[in-house]
Amino acid sequence: MLFLFFGRKKKNLERDPFYREKGALVVYIKCDRCGEVFRSHLRRGYDFIVDYDSPSTPYKIDKLYVGSKCPNRIRLTATFTSSYKPVSVSIEGGTFITKEEFEESQKQ
Repeated sequence: MLFLFFGRKKKNLERDPFYREKGALVVYIKCDRCGEVFRSHLRRGYDFIVDYDSPSTPYKIDKLYVGSKCPNRIRLTATFTSSYKPVSVSIEGGTFITKEEFEESQKQ
């Protein structure tokens, strides 16, 4: 019950911007140029690249996003452990946002 008293701990998006949902990792992104928001489902058995040369970080992601409002490219790269915990994460052309920020922008 102590958890409810202090409230929920704020998510550190710089270290781990991914939300876990049923066999996928979900990331929420905002374009730096036009402000368009994206939700991307990264399926564990499909979207991850297996890196056989690096046994400590066997999975990686290299995704490119282009929105409908502007031609700005957003590049997401990340490496993961065998249990899909992020080791390194980088984004170019956009910023990570929380799930709550994404849902709030969809209401408008």
